[in-house]
Amino acid sequence: MQAQPAFLWGDYMLNVIWTVILISSFTYSFFAGTVDETVTSLLESGKTSVEFMLKTGAVMVMWSGFMEVAKKSGFTGVISHVLSPFIRKVFKGIEKKSEEENLISTNLAANMMGLSNAATPLGMKAMKKLSEKSDGKTATDNMCMLCIINCASLQLIPSTLIAMRSASESASPGEITVPIWIVSSLTLIFAIILAKFMERKSGK
Repeated sequence: MQAQPAFLWGDYMLNVIWTVILISSFTYSFFAGTVDETVTSLLESGKTSVEFMLKTGAVMVMWSGFMEVAKKSGFTGVISHVLSPFIRKVFKGIEKKSEEENLISTNLAANMMGLSNAATPLGMKAMKKLSEKSDGKTATDNMCMLCIINCASLQLIPSTLIAMRSASESASPGEITVPIWIVSSLTLIFAIILAKFMERKSGK
């Protein structure tokens, strides 16, 4: 029997978990006599979800427009240039103005500007380029570092969260910006220090 890829097993388990949750919920509501309330809540939740998606989508379109202007004006390019020394310091063996540096800097710049839709494909391209130096089975230190930095996701403008808060009718959607700067900066610094420590411990 041919082994299934890990990601397929992950999808399978998620389907099983959601199926169990749904069956358990309806079974409980049946014996508790709350079937009508459960169905009503289910329909209302669907309506609320669609409304939330429309509101969030509208705000995200606006922010994407602003970020596209920043990209066309060369502002993201300026950020990429500023990030260049940081990239060569953190990532081992990355040469100045190399394809790896360009992909990584563009990915980080997109993340910092809140361009999550653009950052994802850029990050995948950067990861694919970095994987050329791996043995095909084990992630390199640079691949791990790119993953860590993207997970920390330091953002100058957290447009996604602002959009979600705006869609939820927050009185001040942007008030989270400064706390996010502080928390994500500390997370990034700690993650990089820990990654470098593990690199030295492994003796690579």
